[in-house]
Parts: sequence; structure tokens; C-alpha cells
Amino acid sequence: MICVQLTHKSNKNELFCISLHSKWNIMKFIKSIPKKVNPKELMKEYSLILIGTFIMAVGFVVFISPLKLAPGGVYGIAIILHHLFKFPIGITGIALDIPLLIIGTLILGPKFGFKTVIGIVSLSGFITLLEHLYGYEPLITIISNGKVIPDPAANLIIALFGAVSIGLGLGLVFKSRATSGGTDIVAMVLKKYFKHIPLGTMIMIVDSIIVLAALAVFKDWTIPLYSWFVIYVCGFTIDKVISGFARRKAIIIISDYYDEIKSFIIKDLDRGGTFLHGEGMYNLAEKKIIYTTISSKELPSLLYHIHETDPKAFVSVLDATDVYGEGFNSLREKALH
Repeated sequence: MICVQLTHKSNKNELFCISLHSKWNIMKFIKSIPKKVNPKELMKEYSLILIGTFIMAVGFVVFISPLKLAPGGVYGIAIILHHLFKFPIGITGIALDIPLLIIGTLILGPKFGFKTVIGIVSLSGFITLLEHLYGYEPLITIISNGKVIPDPAANLIIALFGAVSIGLGLGLVFKSRATSGGTDIVAMVLKKYFKHIPLGTMIMIVDSIIVLAALAVFKDWTIPLYSWFVIYVCGFTIDKVISGFARRKAIIIISDYYDEIKSFIIKDLDRGGTFLHGEGMYNLAEKKIIYTTISSKELPSLLYHIHETDPKAFVSVLDATDVYGEGFNSLREKALH
């Protein structure tokens, strides 16, 4: 048994004791020691959460809710309940989120951190604020039979803006390594019991059930169709926010003129690369394989030079969504944010 006393800045002492009879206990002990937190990094992470949840709130209140769309999640349920019983969306959302968070913690363990709680509370708070400041009126309206209704001609562009807003906001929340809770927790719980179903598929199933519930309630096929459109665009936007819009290409080159191609990559493109040692499958001849990563705009120049140098070269071009290291994105920033 080993015991270590740790003193925090608040002068509060904590005693950690473990048995050293297993490596597992030692690892748990190391992980239990509080790590220093960079205040600047912490402020950036929480700023991303607050900015992201505010943008999401704008998407839900200004664009999505007036069209009665229910693009999955607890706020899809909250929008349905709002149009049925006039329940406030923000309060209904957090009323559904908190029990899900508790159930998820009981079943899956404490994997939902404090940042997720901040995300849940701030999203509900911003939606409630906008409900009071903006209200529930459609952004673009027409008068039909004496009633103010959303302009059907503008529904597509409004749904698109709503999807991009929610996706952008949620992407910023994810970049801070937090979540906004909701049906993601339900999907994680179900995944525990249906291990053969991928988590992404489980999330889509849960969200689709909510979308179909909106169809059953409102009896309007345009609502689920628009809702699925919003879910798709939202997911696409999240990917772009997390991965970025820059397109990179990973290139694999097999050529006997590897030295000439290497010189072009280093001197003309100002890029680096790696030699991989391979062996031909047919004649078992040893080969030097070039692996390099370049931008899309540099690809035509490289392909032209390879063709001029060795028309018989074998070239494989792969999409590289994320590239980190010298000359590209910062690995440190991606790891910390």
C-alpha cells in the first residue's frame, strides 16, 4: 500500500492510497493525480462551447422550430412538444437532457464530463433567451386565410441555414471535446446492449424515430423530408468544422526514378516525404516507394513531372482529410482543441 498527500492551491489536502499488487492499480493512481490546467486553453475551450451552443440556439429558434422540423435529438422532441402543448423549447430540452445524463452516467459510468454539463445548460439557456427576445414567428412569412405562416417558397433555404447553424455550433462544441448531451447518450446506452450496431448507425436510428414521430403528430410528409435533409447537412457541416475545408492529397509513388521525383518534391514543391521499402509481388524485386502529402493545387504539377520523368511509374492518390505536422496543420492545436 502506498499513500500520497496532494495539496491544492486552496490548501486543501487530499490523500490518495492504492495497493501496488497490480499494474492496473498503479495506472489508476497515476490517472487520479490532478493535472495542471492551462487557464488560456481552458478559457478557449469553454468559449468554443458557449459560442457553439449560442449558434445552435439561433438555428433551433430562428430557423428550425418555426417550420415544425424535428431533426432528431432532445430538441427535436422539444419542438414537437412546443407545437403540441406550447411548452417552451429551452426548458423542455434541459428537462429531457438531465435525466438522460443521469441514466447515461449510471449505465456507462462517469464518461460525460463537466464540459458536457456546460454544453447542456448553456444550450438550454440560450434557447430560452432567444425565445423571449425573438419569439416563435417564422423568419419569412406570408398571410394565408388571415393567418401568418412560413412562406413555403423559402422553406428550403431556411432549413438549409438552420442545418448549417446547428452543424457549425455543434462542431465547435465537439472541437472543445464536449457534447451537447441528448440522444447521443441514448445511442451510447443502446450500443452497450446492441454491440453489433455501430454507434453512428444507432444515432441515426434514434434520430429517425424522432423524425417519424413528427410525421405522426403533424401529418405532413414535408416535415420528415426536410428534417432528414437538416440531419444530413448538419452532419456534413460538423465534419467540415472538425476536419477543415482544406483538401490534401496523400501520394504513393513507385518508380525506378525515385531520386529525380524526390528532388522535385523537395526543391520545387517544398514538401517532404518518406521512402518506404517494398518488394514487387510478381518478380520480388526490391522497390523504393515514395510517400508524401501535398495540397490539391500541387497535384497537377507533381503528376506532370512524374509522367515526364517516368511514364511507367505507378501513382496512387488518396484523399487526406486531416494532415498534421510541419508545413500543414498544428498537431498540438488539434490535440488540445
